[in-house]
Amino acid sequence: MEITTRSLWTLIHGMGFGALYLLACSGALVELYRRYAPAAGDVISACDESFLRIYLVVMAALAWLTVLTGAYIIYPWYRAVPPAGTTNLTAFPQRLLMANPSTVAWHSLGMEWKEHVAWLAPISMTMAAGVMMQYGRDLKKHPQLRAVVLSFMWISLLAAGVAGFFGAMLNKNAPVEGGPTIRLMHGE
Repeated sequence: MEITTRSLWTLIHGMGFGALYLLACSGALVELYRRYAPAAGDVISACDESFLRIYLVVMAALAWLTVLTGAYIIYPWYRAVPPAGTTNLTAFPQRLLMANPSTVAWHSLGMEWKEHVAWLAPISMTMAAGVMMQYGRDLKKHPQLRAVVLSFMWISLLAAGVAGFFGAMLNKNAPVEGGPTIRLMHGE
């Protein structure tokens, strides 16, 4: 079983950081709503508050890791320009998508949206973590601020979901491959 270094980085970026972020974000939305909703009667313990603060800071870091690995590791490989006269475009995903009329929209719509909308996820989550660090359990006393935090977390989840969908479809149609091969297991 083998994998190239570029495929491994794509896997770490998308299925590692990205998918984990989507799962964590949905859990954080449920917990924030459950703990800070106006009808929530339980007093929030200091331990619960600390856990949620750490959880949101780790989520913000995870969102930044996802976007930064995509922008500065995967994206340059995606945008690589083939040498003049190259006919096999499998090592040049952007050009491969643009060479076929049936896949050009994956670049013009998919990648162009993905590269811009993905930045909303870490920015929104950093804001939510910052507000949680500042207000903590007092967030329950500020319904408008709580609504803003939940809205930004929804924006973050939706942005990450859109970016993840387009990333998966782009990788299906024109995977980022190449680099040294890593042998995971030897066959019989």
